[in-house]
Amino acid sequence: MKNILRYAISLILAGGLLWFVFKDINLGEMLDRFAKSDWRWIAVSCFFLMCAHVTRAWRWAMLMEPLGHKPSIINSSVAVLTGYFANYIVPRMGEVTRCGTLYRLEKIPVNLSFGTVVAERIFDVIVLVLMIGLNFVLEFDRLSTFFTDFFQSKVGGESGGSGGGLLLFILIGGLIVVASIGFYLYKNLAFRTRLQQNALVAKITDFAKGMLDGLLSIRKLRSPGLFILSSLMIWVLYYLVSYVLFFCIPETSDLGPLAGLTILVVGAIGMTAPTQGGIGAYHLLVGNVLVLYGLTQSDGITLATFIHGAQMVFMLAVGALAFLFVLVKNNKSVDEPEKISA
Repeated sequence: MKNILRYAISLILAGGLLWFVFKDINLGEMLDRFAKSDWRWIAVSCFFLMCAHVTRAWRWAMLMEPLGHKPSIINSSVAVLTGYFANYIVPRMGEVTRCGTLYRLEKIPVNLSFGTVVAERIFDVIVLVLMIGLNFVLEFDRLSTFFTDFFQSKVGGESGGSGGGLLLFILIGGLIVVASIGFYLYKNLAFRTRLQQNALVAKITDFAKGMLDGLLSIRKLRSPGLFILSSLMIWVLYYLVSYVLFFCIPETSDLGPLAGLTILVVGAIGMTAPTQGGIGAYHLLVGNVLVLYGLTQSDGITLATFIHGAQMVFMLAVGALAFLFVLVKNNKSVDEPEKISA
């Protein structure tokens, strides 16, 4: 029931954002532009996207090697693809699905692989922050007021300040109270002893230790240089995935490389929204930021829809194939012991 409720809320949020984005857009005209676009660039974009995910799988395998596991690139790639496939169905389920898939294929404990995913995400956030800084340095005149003006006019409104401050005060106060109670209970020796003897707590502790081992695996890398190189390759490939699609539509073919960097950064922020694959949030942010590059809002939303739609269709297709691969491989592994025993 909890999963159904979470899925319904994210679906309603995505639908509301899409309605807000497309309420003033002529959808017939947009579809006509799609039909007249140069679809060869989509194939190039999908090639770069697939390379990015294989590179991510390669980097992920590097993190697990210090933990005594060396998954194959094929199985790691399949796990990554099923994770992205899951994200387009239920938001934030990709990481868990990815680790569960790798366990089915390689028998690597989920707590270990999940810890490496957390380490991976932390490193990606660091790279994204650096790219945001680079983007602002290179495009300061365009971006210095975009986020504040955008959120004030379309999200925050003029009267949301006091309510937001009260909510923040209540949140911080609640966290302080919970932390104080937790600290008091932890210092209570009798309570702590009973807690450590609880079977559920012991399982949670073991899982947390495994996660911590996976998280700290980044300090034990055999080839830190390759890890950094693969991380840079991932983001360069993500950049190319969007940039080459500029040439699909005549109205956007003149956008320069800096526009590609802005779309990469703003799009990455939009993809963190709690909707299926960033649906709605990506269109809203990217469609509006492209106005700074001389496009009309209609052209900006058209390009944002084209980029997001091409990636989504491709990822759903290859993700479904990866999911089928896991099912077939699991069925074979179940059948083989039966044949041997027969």
